[in-house]
Amino acid sequence: MTETYGFVLLDDFALMSGAAAVDPLRAANQMSEKPLYDYSYLSAKGGPVRSSCGAYFETLPFASAIREMDYLFVIAGGNPFVIDALDCIGFLRQAARKGVPLGGISGGVVLLARAGLLKARRIAVHWEYAHSLRELDPDLLIEQRLFVLDRDRATCAGGVAALDMMHALIRSHHGQMLAESVSRRFIYTRIRTPEAAQRGTGVEEISLLPAVFGAIRLMEDHIADPLPLEHLARLAGLSSRQLQRQFRQDLGCSVKEYYTNVRLNKADELLQQSRLPIGQIAYATGYSSQSNFSRAFLRHFGASPAARRATARASSRPRSRDELDVLSE
Repeated sequence: MTETYGFVLLDDFALMSGAAAVDPLRAANQMSEKPLYDYSYLSAKGGPVRSSCGAYFETLPFASAIREMDYLFVIAGGNPFVIDALDCIGFLRQAARKGVPLGGISGGVVLLARAGLLKARRIAVHWEYAHSLRELDPDLLIEQRLFVLDRDRATCAGGVAALDMMHALIRSHHGQMLAESVSRRFIYTRIRTPEAAQRGTGVEEISLLPAVFGAIRLMEDHIADPLPLEHLARLAGLSSRQLQRQFRQDLGCSVKEYYTNVRLNKADELLQQSRLPIGQIAYATGYSSQSNFSRAFLRHFGASPAARRATARASSRPRSRDELDVLSE
């Protein structure tokens, strides 16, 4: 089944970001020898849109984008905090009301935030925009990552990080083998994990089968919507039994145990670094109810989510002069 992607381009959009997002889809179509992706370029009025290097892309007007899209990405450059983008913001809100998954690349993340479409979602953004974006909305869940896939939102820092994000989307939909083939086509033989720009994943230094490493990355990309074992194994290119055996051999735990650790560690991070309600954190880490989440969290950390958050806040609270005097005695 062909998936339809739309790319909203604003004048002076970052050409590298756009190419890194679109060309992997073209390559996936070519290498699979069937139309996996159909994509189009969009703008408010249609016609040519100028990129950052002066090249022009021909676009369709928003009004012609009437068919259902599987993903709608917005790409912007320059200063996305001040550019006139009311038509774009209105179009994005309309798409969100229809349930279309949305993505932001480079300055496009800022436009999604300006539209109020990133609430209660983990997001990635270019480091140049991060401080101003926090001032725009202190409750945004900004992570220092190359990209973040959180349910119906995909956000990316821009540049070649868009290639890493599209690799993850291709892998999620069509498996590890095709995603790796696409990356090799671009002589990009070491696709980075989402947090590579800030820190290692902890598994890169271990000798793992590519299928196991691919399964781990699928877990990291699907925290809010956990994939069943059979789906993970199929996308990684192994049987369920083979994947289980390899996890126990390489990592000393089952697939389910590893996946649970990934989700609960993310929940712990959100508890300590955000003001998101515990119920929403449960949902954001793939739990259907707060009670199920709380039980799993207590088993894993030995403390309830509320107690964990209270401890974190107490440790970060500024000390009074009297408290500092007592500590110094």
